[in-house]
Amino acid sequence: MRALILFAALLCLLSGTVQASWRQDLPQARLQGQGELRFFGLRIYSARLWSAAPLGQAPAPFALELTYHRRISRDSLVQTSLEEITRLAGTDLAPDRLARWAREMRQAFVDVLPGQRITGVFLPGVGCRFYVGDQLQHEIRDPEFADAFFAIWLDPRTRDPELRQQLLGLQ
Repeated sequence: MRALILFAALLCLLSGTVQASWRQDLPQARLQGQGELRFFGLRIYSARLWSAAPLGQAPAPFALELTYHRRISRDSLVQTSLEEITRLAGTDLAPDRLARWAREMRQAFVDVLPGQRITGVFLPGVGCRFYVGDQLQHEIRDPEFADAFFAIWLDPRTRDPELRQQLLGLQ
């Protein structure tokens, strides 16, 4: 009986590490801003930006949380992300780098359903981590990818400048 109790306690401890949330990466994070992406009036996702301090000149860790309102395939998420990364970077990205980034994103993303949440955590100089719900899905240790990926929302040339302003808490 004692062995069974110890085994159960061990399982509880191990499940706690498996259940790690993005909030453990940014324990002091506060909501900086939030908004919605709409396409032809349809809600695509709600976005929330979390950080310990307002984002400024110096790179700081942050989390971008997207809660989807539509079913979207993993392949569509990857393809759209690649298109936006390429648009913002111009012709500076080599095809082999884009292919590597596509493979990484396929591991990081899932087919999303309405209500499902994917959170990307930006770790300056390291890369990023992606959580589906509260589960770590994949870590990408490539700072250049992390910069390029989060530029989709935070670069001044983003497709949705109003959402950017809302996320940064400027509106």
